[in-house]
Amino acid sequence: MVAPIHRAGWPFVAVFFAISLVLGWFWQPLFWLGLMATAWCAYFFRDPVRVTPADARLVVSPADGAVVATAARVPPPELGLGTSPLPCVGIFMNVFDVHVNRTPVAGRVVRLARHAGKFLNASFDKASDENERQSFTIATRDGSQVGLVQIAGLVARRIVAFVGEGAELAAGERVGLIRFGSRCDVYLPVGIEPLALIGQRAVAGETVLADLGGNQTRREGRAS
Repeated sequence: MVAPIHRAGWPFVAVFFAISLVLGWFWQPLFWLGLMATAWCAYFFRDPVRVTPADARLVVSPADGAVVATAARVPPPELGLGTSPLPCVGIFMNVFDVHVNRTPVAGRVVRLARHAGKFLNASFDKASDENERQSFTIATRDGSQVGLVQIAGLVARRIVAFVGEGAELAAGERVGLIRFGSRCDVYLPVGIEPLALIGQRAVAGETVLADLGGNQTRREGRAS
């Protein structure tokens, strides 16, 4: 099954293809190289269908990628979640992962903010504090607040939001995209244990990261 291309990617695919035609005018082998780059661009902006669990208590992954952090950390100030460390799950996306990001929970966007910063390797923990980022605070119907932070990476130079402050979201709904290679951090309420393991592969909108109902205990170990 071929995944569709997100509408935000079509301009880039068109530009890559146009450059391929121009290069091919001068030397035919360059056209084929450009066509390969165009195919990669289309692959990068793919937007596959996902099936999100129909359980309002579950927190699902906002991104495809590898879980690189599960330790508590102080949330960015723009989230408005206080200054004490909160349970946090970090997911790193390489340039081959799907980069359309989704909300981890159903609820209303009560805060949406951008923070200018650096472009360090997004797999490093310090990228969460120092890199360019876009932050969502999402209030669920039961009063819980979950933070989602899109973090630019070494190659990424642009974070795009698909929704605005005040938007009502269904779990797994598309909220933004990062170009090209990046990270997403999910901040959980106090007392909620992450269920993800370091090294685990996460699937946006499907992989369960936590249970807001508190019905499960923290998992131990490391994915391999």
